[in-house]
Amino acid sequence: MDFQVLWFILVTVLFIGFFFLEGFDYGVGMLLPFLGKKDEERRAIINTIGPVWDSNEVWMITAGGAMFASFPQVYATLFSGFYLALVLMLVALIVRGVAFEYRHKSAAASRSNWDWALFFGSAVPALLWGVAVGNLMRGFAIDENMNYWGGLLPLLNPYSILGGLVFVALFLMHGANYLAIKTEGEVEKRAKEFSFKAWIVATVLTVAFVAWTFFETDILTKSGVNGLIPALLAAVALLTVGYFNKVGKFGSAFIGGSLAIVFATVMVFAGLFPRILISSLDPAYSLTIQNASASALTLQTMTIVTAIFLPIVLVYLGWTYYLFRKRVATDVKTLVY
Repeated sequence: MDFQVLWFILVTVLFIGFFFLEGFDYGVGMLLPFLGKKDEERRAIINTIGPVWDSNEVWMITAGGAMFASFPQVYATLFSGFYLALVLMLVALIVRGVAFEYRHKSAAASRSNWDWALFFGSAVPALLWGVAVGNLMRGFAIDENMNYWGGLLPLLNPYSILGGLVFVALFLMHGANYLAIKTEGEVEKRAKEFSFKAWIVATVLTVAFVAWTFFETDILTKSGVNGLIPALLAAVALLTVGYFNKVGKFGSAFIGGSLAIVFATVMVFAGLFPRILISSLDPAYSLTIQNASASALTLQTMTIVTAIFLPIVLVYLGWTYYLFRKRVATDVKTLVY
């Protein structure tokens, strides 16, 4: 295996970690104003992700940094083409981060404003990530000089918007299952009731999106490596979520939702390989792991550094989740956020 293939796989793994971890994170933020009826209930909901939300976002930063170092031309084309959408996402994430820290320090009358800030700060990135992934699968106007032409509006096409709605629905389902295993009392009850409803919506939207993908792109049908097998595995995992919700095994439902997100991410990257950005103007203009990668020395150096520090990061991450593994009660004395 050469370094270009290795780093394509590593970038895929980083996005898998991001969508899996930040998925329930965004879902909890979107559910906050609806599942928490009292202030202490909303505080309990926030405390389920309070110790980990910022480390979950680091996966996004790391994925972007890895792409910049390993495939710099992809980073340049992608971030310039999605510039306005990324600025909007960044603003939403800043508002979200401020809301986490200031809500419990504010007067009771103004806390509702911070709750809605958390909602929009979670919903906007979730939607935009789905739109971005939809455009990656569909392709967009990249010319022979690896420059994107078209601005923001062409990116907001019906296919990619449906992709954004799929992301929102999956993350809502993921967040509801997470709250079902991390909270107690009325919040737990509401999360369990909502999770099955969210699963129905997520399943319907996902089926529609995959069917459209079959006709709109070659992600599932191209010769060689394609995304068909991971797509089928994602479908099976998603179906198990509904079953486990019905029988009351919400830990298993959370695992099933996690696997659905993991396999869906693999589907996207497997369907792209060896391309990274597809040109809708001419397939020859697409950015691949060969024509958009950094030098062999850069990739080799990055591999050595990653081999040293990635295990340390994973151990720390696992220790963090183990430390905060218990359910969160609505006892005000135990709430930090």
